[in-house]
Amino acid sequence: MRYLGSVYRPPSEAYSLIVQVTYGCSHNTCAFCSMYKEKHFSIRPLEEVLEDFRLARQTYRRVDKVFLADGDALVRRAEELYIILDTIRELFPECQRVTSYASPASIRIRTAEELRTLRQKGLTMVYMGLESGCDAVLKRMRKGHLSGEIVEMGRKVRENGIALSVTAITGLGGPEELERHAIETAEAFNAMNPEYIGMLTLMVEPETPLYDWVRDGSFHLLTQQQVLRETRLLVERLDSPGSVFRMNHASNYLVLKGTLNEDKAAMLDTIDAAEHNLGLLRPEEWRGL
Repeated sequence: MRYLGSVYRPPSEAYSLIVQVTYGCSHNTCAFCSMYKEKHFSIRPLEEVLEDFRLARQTYRRVDKVFLADGDALVRRAEELYIILDTIRELFPECQRVTSYASPASIRIRTAEELRTLRQKGLTMVYMGLESGCDAVLKRMRKGHLSGEIVEMGRKVRENGIALSVTAITGLGGPEELERHAIETAEAFNAMNPEYIGMLTLMVEPETPLYDWVRDGSFHLLTQQQVLRETRLLVERLDSPGSVFRMNHASNYLVLKGTLNEDKAAMLDTIDAAEHNLGLLRPEEWRGL
């Protein structure tokens, strides 16, 4: 396959065919993120995209999953997305799932009819970053959207038949916003009731504004004990029946897995055990992105 610059995908897309339909991220100003900094956002020429799929058909005997990269494939013109999805269905009749990242901005420009058509043509799920349900945190981290809009766009996706996977980041509010970040993030998840909830734990990457804030002392990272406290506050307040909850990314100190709300008590027990024995946590040097 032909790729421009670094390519990123969700952990669950590790075995997917990845084709860039856009380059970079349409927002790309989040203070904590170092992704896509080496390229400007642009729409990849449609014929190049289709050619990559044709090359993939010649290369791979079977393709069960496809991930449309880069950071915001949903921003393409609807008619071009239809052509891409039709091509996938024609070339890979065995394909069971097509997914992409989506931003609140790209969801907003899609009409309900367009979203339903995208689902009919094979777009099964989109990944959207909430990061925090706390507006003060979102503003500081330059997310570009407030919690209410992110929740509204998440619900719009689900109402039109496309599954939704939403992520947030423990520690993103620092010690000052620990409680609000946990409680209001849980409230945002509850309001969306997505099929999947994913939690990461904040890691500071060089060449980001957050990195500079940590170095100059204007932002403080959570201790492991504070991470556990924030996680417990969030899980306590989750009320999102049927959502698959995953806190098993390499950035996390503690692995939590379950289906809400039935597994919430067991996850809280796991957090309590870790609070009494920090040796159960992933060592700092083992964490990664």
